Amino acid sequence: MTIIEAIAVVFGLLCVWLVVKQNIWCWPAGLIQVTLYIFIFYQVKLYSDLILHIFYVGMNIYGWYYWLHGGKDRNQLPVTRLQQHWKYTWPTITIIGTITWGYSMSALTDAAVPYGDAFTTVASVIAQWLMARKKLESWFFWIIVDVVAIGIYWYKDLHLTSGLYTAFLVLSIMGLLSWRKSMLNPATVTTQATT
Repeated sequence: MTIIEAIAVVFGLLCVWLVVKQNIWCWPAGLIQVTLYIFIFYQVKLYSDLILHIFYVGMNIYGWYYWLHGGKDRNQLPVTRLQQHWKYTWPTITIIGTITWGYSMSALTDAAVPYGDAFTTVASVIAQWLMARKKLESWFFWIIVDVVAIGIYWYKDLHLTSGLYTAFLVLSIMGLLSWRKSMLNPATVTTQATT
């Protein structure tokens, strides 16, 4: 599993670095990463993460399409902010979803870290949706997910993956700053490929 984990780590880093740069090639790199992690999480009994990565396959396809065609007049999508009511709705959904999913995983499976795993799953679903829609707030969710995930993966002896999420944390902070800058000055976005 170490070789597969190492390859997944490389593609994960590439994916997030490309997201920070708003480069469309983040989506195919992400597809490779999430597919490999489906197998990894099955082996270590992190079932919520496994289900999450199956969801990510679909979201990577959706994000790839939406970044190319989801903007005004179906052109490239700019970074925007959430409307005010969604800034409260998404965290509330995260809390309720974590409690519900964590209880289900605890009661119905032999999940190793049911509530922590549930939190990273629920918050990641929301973060991934917001990222596909190019919402600045996606980075706040990713930052929190990364902090929790670092601890879970270290605890499960997935040290490479824990290291990956440490790098993700740094990249998420960079992404937040970069996307905020591109919102204020759209001319700074020069790295997005159009094919």
